[in-house]
Amino acid sequence: MYRPVSLPKLRMLPKRVTSVPLAGLLIMVSPGVHAQEIASGAGQARAVSIVPRVSLTETFTDNVRPAETGRESEQITEISPGIRITMQGARVKGYFDYALSGFFYAQNSSPSRTQNALSTIGSFEAVDNWAFVDFSGSISQQAVSAFGAPSFDHSAVNANRAEVSSYRISPYVRGRLGDIASYEARYSRSVTGSDATAASDVTSADAIVKITGDKAFGNLGWSVDSSRQRIDYRPGRPTEADRFNLGLSYAISPQLSMFVNAGRESNNYTSLDKQSHNTHGLGASWTPSEVTRIFASRNRRSFGDAHSLSFEHRSARTVWRFSDSKDVSVTPNLLGVSLGSIYDILFSQFASIEPDPFARAQLVNVFLQAFGISPNAVVIKSFLTSAVSLQRRQDLSFALLGVRDTITFIASRSENTRLDTVSSAVDDFNDSAVVRQRGFSVNYAHRLTPNHSLGVLVSQQRTSGVSNLQDIKFRFVNVGFSSKLGKRAATTVALRHSVSSGAIAPYTENAITFSLNVQF
Repeated sequence: MYRPVSLPKLRMLPKRVTSVPLAGLLIMVSPGVHAQEIASGAGQARAVSIVPRVSLTETFTDNVRPAETGRESEQITEISPGIRITMQGARVKGYFDYALSGFFYAQNSSPSRTQNALSTIGSFEAVDNWAFVDFSGSISQQAVSAFGAPSFDHSAVNANRAEVSSYRISPYVRGRLGDIASYEARYSRSVTGSDATAASDVTSADAIVKITGDKAFGNLGWSVDSSRQRIDYRPGRPTEADRFNLGLSYAISPQLSMFVNAGRESNNYTSLDKQSHNTHGLGASWTPSEVTRIFASRNRRSFGDAHSLSFEHRSARTVWRFSDSKDVSVTPNLLGVSLGSIYDILFSQFASIEPDPFARAQLVNVFLQAFGISPNAVVIKSFLTSAVSLQRRQDLSFALLGVRDTITFIASRSENTRLDTVSSAVDDFNDSAVVRQRGFSVNYAHRLTPNHSLGVLVSQQRTSGVSNLQDIKFRFVNVGFSSKLGKRAATTVALRHSVSSGAIAPYTENAITFSLNVQF
């Protein structure tokens, strides 16, 4: 969802705060957050926050090449300058977070190299309350193959890792059709590329027009939508899908509504030429309170049944989330952002304090920095695909936010199969008709003092295919101690132990890291 962004000090929380314990906790942890700000004028709210930073990390590992036989010790120096820019203007809202990391190997186990890391998201209001442009971008390290050697640290010399970049722009307009309906017309284009020769570059274009009618007949509503999608895999083949739907909804009560839909779908997912199929579905949405939401839908598609189920409940210091979905996937897990990330569940928890997503992202980052928690931890690691696939995924997450202790639990399970059987592209589905992944992660963070914290992360992931040789289990334990050095600097010392078992590249690794992060 969102990557952490630095904020001004939280000297005053919004009046709409509804969770007193959580508000008090944020007030307690807010000192020490530094930002260089540009004010839009005297007495006005600050519109831009610019935070340059640099971090230095020394890693001592007893196995720098996890994918190869034998063990090779190494001392790795990582230097990472970066910058975060947050915008809260009248027309532009968003943030930009970029870092360039350089890795230097003392024992020459690998040539020096660099890695990029980018997370940006935003919205631009081009015409008042009518025309908008959404944009987002990401650069991260991903696994090339789900069956390759896994590794936790990006400094490891592992051929199964690739740098993946993804960019999306989406202009749209929305408005009213008199007093009878509202409309939205949106076009989205995204480009994803990888520096791995075995991976696929993907370009996708989506266009959708939707008209939603007012409830002119009591609690009965209606909708019409039409969409077109084209997905182009560079080494594979392009696929296209057109959909048209008519929908009816009925509000049984202000909290409970039901809906049905029927339409027509035309695609070439499983054939050379487009084939048409009738579609239909039904669902319900129930919001018994402001802190509890339940949504369920089931649709008959050209490839079979698709469904979506989600549940979320928040209290003053806890958040519970569960989701179960089955649908077409262009790039399963590609961006590594999902319901299972620690950042996502905290982002949901802070909704009671700040409804605005960009301002809420800033609040979440303050909390994560104070407790020394990694924001983008995920259970199921991503892998690259070269054709349209079908994904069934389940995620369960829980967070408990105490005054000095934070506990997060995440469990995920997914099953991916290739839907486009016509494509001749090469990826994991050439070796296995199905890729199954499941795992869990437990993160415990304890604030020893206002400036010192202790964190423990335990994680396990298991990947399997049709062959016993494709059964891989990866276990990881990390214990870290973080300390603030004034308002602009922090240091971390961490110990980790990794074990990968299975027929493919089994290994163990132990390492200690020393990190210094300075904001300017």
